[in-house]
This record gives sequence, C-alpha cells and structure tokens, in this order.
Amino acid sequence: MLLSVLAIAPLTWVWLASSGHRLVAESSPGWTADVPRAPVALVLGAAAFNGSPSPMLARRLDISAELYRAGRVRAILLSGDNGRVGYDEPTVMRDYLIARGIPGHALVLDYAGFDTWDSCVRARTVFGATRLTVVTQVFHLPRAVALCRTAGLETFGVGDDSSRRWASTYAYAAREFAAAAKGLLDSVVLDSSPVFPGPRETTLEAALRPG
Repeated sequence: MLLSVLAIAPLTWVWLASSGHRLVAESSPGWTADVPRAPVALVLGAAAFNGSPSPMLARRLDISAELYRAGRVRAILLSGDNGRVGYDEPTVMRDYLIARGIPGHALVLDYAGFDTWDSCVRARTVFGATRLTVVTQVFHLPRAVALCRTAGLETFGVGDDSSRRWASTYAYAAREFAAAAKGLLDSVVLDSSPVFPGPRETTLEAALRPG
C-alpha cells in the first residue's frame, strides 16, 4: 500500500498544482477567449524529423499560432533540444511557424530546453519571463504547468487532445508516472539547475518591445 501511495504521489502533486490553470485547446467554439492574456507562449519541444516537426510537435505549434493570432500572446518562446550536431528542434519550430504566417520577430528560440524543468527555469532566468502560457499535449499538461509554476512563473496551460487518436499516446501517458516523479525531485526536492543555466538573453524582451 505504501508503495502504491508513493507511486501516485507525484502525479497527484502535478494535478493539484495545475488545477484551475489549464484547458484543452478547441474544447469549445472561441476557446482562445478562455485563455488568459499573457506576454508569451512557451512551446515545449518534441521530436523533429528531417527538418519537419512530428505530428505531436506540429499540434503544439498550431495552438501557439492560434493564440498569437487571437491576441492572447504577443511572442512565442520555442524551447527544444539542440544538444547534438544535426538535430535542432527550435529552428524547425521557428521555420514551421514562419511558413504559417507568424512573424519572425515574435519568435524566440531556446536551444537548451532539454526537458520540461529546464525549459521552465530558463524561461524565467535566461529569458526573463514572469507570466506565460505553456503549450503541450493534454497528458503532459499538468506536469508542464506545475513545473513552470514551481519555477516561479505565473502559468496557464493549453493542451492538445488530438493525440488520443495515436497509439503512441498510451506509451507517453504511461511515462508520465516516472516523469512526474523526476519533475517533483528536480523542482521541489533538489531545485536543480538547468543543464545550461545561462547567460541572460534579451531576445524575449526585444520581441515584446512595442513597435
């Protein structure tokens, strides 16, 4: 019984910490109006293949584009993995959004978003964000919101639910047990620093500057 309680404790924490601060994209007509305005949307990276985003990542980007067009955010922070030669999630994300009419000056790239905790901490400490909307899939959303809020960001989350049609979703959802435990350890227990903690960048400030 004790082991069972310990196993679900991290998931319970992320659900409680994110409760009231998240919604499902396209859950109703005009759903963007239910998203609080924030200076920036933080899009968390996912797999990219041959210069194109995976379907999962593409949906995150589509949602961020909808939020931008609806005036719910003024800039989009693209945080992903560029940790090895030839693999560059943030650039793929930027190119995808530019191809869909989002202006390049509104896009900010974080090349060291190696996991959710790193992306949240770097959004605050490296890029200077204080309030944002985090965009990901529904199964990941409670953890993303909880970690960003624990990192000191006023955070609301928007999740894509279309992935429920994909068989791989069940594997990702199951992985959330371990991921939530790691997130709780990194954020609450250890207060871990990102793999690359700095230096401070002003690119987000420039993207938010009027004119």
